[in-house]
Amino acid sequence: MTEADTAGRDAEAVSQFVEGFAAQLVEAGMQRMPARVFAALLSSDSGSLTSAELGEQLQVSPAAVSGAVRYLAQQHMVSREREPGSRRERYRVHSDQWYEALTNRDAVIKRWERALRDGVESLGADTPAGRRLAETLAFFEFIDGELASMMERWRTRRTELFG
Repeated sequence: MTEADTAGRDAEAVSQFVEGFAAQLVEAGMQRMPARVFAALLSSDSGSLTSAELGEQLQVSPAAVSGAVRYLAQQHMVSREREPGSRRERYRVHSDQWYEALTNRDAVIKRWERALRDGVESLGADTPAGRRLAETLAFFEFIDGELASMMERWRTRRTELFG
């Protein structure tokens, strides 16, 4: 951890949190190294760390950090920032990372809906496979609508809680 992030905190307790939360993310389907990097960023007071700081904290190579950050950036869970006056990058997790990650799933769900509609058309709505695809399509359409209203409720709740 950086000096600013260790002020007044038990480094061992932070490490235990990072590894424990990362294990939960892995259990939910995330790759191990991105889970560890995400948990480390999430638990840092600044919400941002350099590759070197992440490598030191997690005891991993720069290549491992780079691959993890690339994955997390693709998932819209972290962003890259240049340090002013330096070529060094910092990786940042934002306070609304869960909102962003879920919101960006909307595009994926829309693509799945299009593919499922095509599948229902191709296989025939009256066939067992076509009915199964239609049910799957209805599920994703339901999720899509619920996700939009849930995100709106979250924005309101977040403002109430955190300003």
